[in-house]
Amino acid sequence: MLFSGRIGKGFSRREFLQVGGATALGLTLPELLRLKASNSLTPNPSPGGRGEQSPGSARAVIFLWLWGGPSQLDTWDPKPNASAEYRGPFSSINTRVVGTRIGELFPQIAEWTDRLSIIRSLHSTSNDHGVAGTVGLTGSSTGSVNLGGASAAGSVRPCIGSVVARAKGFRSELPPFMVVGGRLHQGKRAIAGEGGGTLGALYDPFRLVYDPERGTQIPALQLPDNLSPARLQNRQQLLQMLSRGRSLDTGSQRTIDDYRAQALALLTSPDASRMFDLSRERPELADLYGRTRFGQSCLLARRLVEHGVPFVQVNWSDHVEAEEDAGDGGWDNHYRNFQLMQDRQAPWLDQTLPALLTDLQERGMLQSTLVVAIGEFGRTPRINDKAGRDHWEHCYSALIAGGGVRGGQVIGESDARAERPRLRPVTPADLAASIMHAVGVTSEQSATLGINMGGQVISELF
Repeated sequence: MLFSGRIGKGFSRREFLQVGGATALGLTLPELLRLKASNSLTPNPSPGGRGEQSPGSARAVIFLWLWGGPSQLDTWDPKPNASAEYRGPFSSINTRVVGTRIGELFPQIAEWTDRLSIIRSLHSTSNDHGVAGTVGLTGSSTGSVNLGGASAAGSVRPCIGSVVARAKGFRSELPPFMVVGGRLHQGKRAIAGEGGGTLGALYDPFRLVYDPERGTQIPALQLPDNLSPARLQNRQQLLQMLSRGRSLDTGSQRTIDDYRAQALALLTSPDASRMFDLSRERPELADLYGRTRFGQSCLLARRLVEHGVPFVQVNWSDHVEAEEDAGDGGWDNHYRNFQLMQDRQAPWLDQTLPALLTDLQERGMLQSTLVVAIGEFGRTPRINDKAGRDHWEHCYSALIAGGGVRGGQVIGESDARAERPRLRPVTPADLAASIMHAVGVTSEQSATLGINMGGQVISELF
């Protein structure tokens, strides 16, 4: 028997086992030792490495993940001269940039085009939501070190947010990578690629979920009935005592303690609770964002960035399917694409994205906050027999604003039906490299972490 009776200053073996088995603070002691063995808890490299200047002006990223894949033709790359079976029923409208037109369902975003960039030549490698989602979130060609074992621990490439978190480190009372929204699912299966991957569980996102009726929820910190915040304080004391007897290096121990302290603060600090309380915002501002789950999630993202979180991902929905109840329903519009876009998806996005950009600008935060809106792929240019569009990885679009990005430009060009890129093809790896560039994560830092993003910075953005 390893432990018996009382341990240290008044802790019983029973209390120790409760500490070791609970996960409200994230990592159990066995998990910490496993991470140590896999070298996942090495100290953070210094920003810039070898005195290199940070290349970007952004201090934070808000990554809007439009799960399910919006149609490029019905959003940012309309083809008004294509035949009806490709063009669809929607017209295109002028924007503030002469010669640039977008879908008619986005009049408010059209007013922002002089301050954002449109990428029209993205292409990916798979039309499977799970694979394409992992590719898009990790910015790699496959998303996995070992694609055949993509579900195995440590085999999946870290997502962009985890790499930024690893490079930036734990520098405030909040985790450096937070996701607003539930885990991304394809059917009943959660996808790979939304976490720390080969960097380890320490760089998984800390997740918040906005519920329209209950407000902001913290899934990882929903305590069992028999575990109170007061008992967590004792648990923290016990873990600190046990750690002092272990042969963990100083940098690793500091990282572990930081992680525990953040989780404990999120649960017990009144200041932290107020940070997540959207009722503290002016009702008029909340109305501007839209009283949808996505709209309020974006408002929460702005609050997190304002409090020093360097990477916040907002999931439009948990599931790809447009009819799912979780979230606001995905963009996977195999059926009734045009009705769903007109009644729900386009009005919500057209309201929320300009509200977020305006809010950031009025607070003096837009120049230092990169905002990206993208899905995992596009939709088939030819409309199917169910008035929908199917999966299409060969060409899709994205919007990029803030964070030092040049506005008023279109990067890349698709062919006459938006089937494939015609000029300046761009990959998810290129976009990931550009995000890293914007926030000052150098290629040397990535190499130090054992990560070769494989993409080239989209220089036109900057």
